[in-house]
Amino acid sequence: MVKARLILVLGDQLCADISSLRIAEKERDVVIMAEVMAEATYVSHHPQKIALVLAAMRKFAVALREDGWTVAYSKLDDEANTGSIPGEIVRHASEFEADEIIATTPGEWRLIAALNDLPLVVRQLPDDRFVTSPKEFANWAEGRKELRMEWFYRQVRRKTGLLMEGNAPAGGKWNYDSQNRKPVPEDARPPKPPGFQPDAVVGDVLDLVEDRFAEHFGELYPFKFATDREQALEVLDHFITHTLARFGDYQDAMVAGEPWLWHAVISPYLNIGLLQSMEVCRRAEEAWRAGVAPLNAVEGLIRQIIGWREYVRGIYFFEGPDYTSRNALDHSRPLPAFFWGDETHMSCVSEVVGQTRNHAYAHHIQRLMITGNFALLAGLDPGAVHHWYLSVYVDAFEWVEAPNTIGMSQYADGGVVASKPYVSSGNYISKMSDYCTGCHYDVRAKTGARACPFNLLYWHFIERNRDRFQHNPRMAVIYRGWDKRDAGQRKAVLGDATDWLGRLESGETV
Repeated sequence: MVKARLILVLGDQLCADISSLRIAEKERDVVIMAEVMAEATYVSHHPQKIALVLAAMRKFAVALREDGWTVAYSKLDDEANTGSIPGEIVRHASEFEADEIIATTPGEWRLIAALNDLPLVVRQLPDDRFVTSPKEFANWAEGRKELRMEWFYRQVRRKTGLLMEGNAPAGGKWNYDSQNRKPVPEDARPPKPPGFQPDAVVGDVLDLVEDRFAEHFGELYPFKFATDREQALEVLDHFITHTLARFGDYQDAMVAGEPWLWHAVISPYLNIGLLQSMEVCRRAEEAWRAGVAPLNAVEGLIRQIIGWREYVRGIYFFEGPDYTSRNALDHSRPLPAFFWGDETHMSCVSEVVGQTRNHAYAHHIQRLMITGNFALLAGLDPGAVHHWYLSVYVDAFEWVEAPNTIGMSQYADGGVVASKPYVSSGNYISKMSDYCTGCHYDVRAKTGARACPFNLLYWHFIERNRDRFQHNPRMAVIYRGWDKRDAGQRKAVLGDATDWLGRLESGETV
């Protein structure tokens, strides 16, 4: 008698074409899926993220059964649930007398290690939902002094043929980012993405999450995320039809009370498997060729998906399991309470944290140039910042979140991802948002009690990191300008910055 094999499907692998399912046999094998406390609590995930993953898992399990698969599904509140992925594998292996586990390689080092440590035969297959493999990235990276995304992106464009005209990029340029930095006009009315009322499956999950994870940061209601492939495709269709055309122009803009603007809001569905990267890119390319969307918008989207998204995954696996512990700038200040919703006088930070609490979502510039920029300027512990981003965003999985935080946002990897730190004064925030209007602080003030903290902390960061960055080709001009300032003015700025940081550390509302 041929023994059954267990086919592991994780909560971010909800794709019928996943590699583990492709080699499985319906007549013989058992698919196992498990909702476990260990995955919900290794960081305190936002309640909406937990609800999205659990609801999507339950619906995917139903679809597999309807397709003829045998599915052993562990709900979070099942009495026999061991509470961990390894525990559930061992339990079901005993139940079905399985002698082999087949899994698609997880997207986090900790789960890869957990599978390797099982007292069972585990075969981990490549996750080929991505355009490039970790091995392909490593081959590209070998021997390079700098692992810059732009060069990797061009290679992937050639590989996929996306936006290519023979061997040349469409329109004659690889990158149209310079056209994608416009502030939103005051009279603009961005369309809202589709929202979905909870059905019976989602309702049961919401009740469970409300009961088990009420102490986690974030509002559970209203919950409107797509939880199956059909709904995710509806979100994609809406984006292509109603939003993509203006996405490029305003993708870096920020507007109070407008969390979505012209963004696709499809990253959660890409990251759990309900959508696939190439189908999204092909749809966008078709829209450009049909004259529905301009090239700068379509190229900007495609660069985010097959450029940046593939690149950060490559970095995560290339740099290894210790990547998240790096701290090149020796930053150690603890995360302020206002990252968890306490009051702050900085309206930009308050806006983004409030939006994050309510929606488990912020777009890339809000993450990079508001919360990330503040964290880097203030010298916050990058490990704590990493855990915060992983905790609070619905699309955050470590393979994509860690390089964005440890590398791009916090420069904690010492320049593997970014050629310079992504820091700015309040001027950038004022230019790209309306957050400064009515703020307690004055973005035009360079010194004094009402000076914008981003202005003060920017120069504090520049000065305290002089030895490291003054010879950086992209930062030398900043140091030359700073050094030309009156010595008394420089002293005043640095003194005010030190005082502000002291108030922050004392717990004062700042």
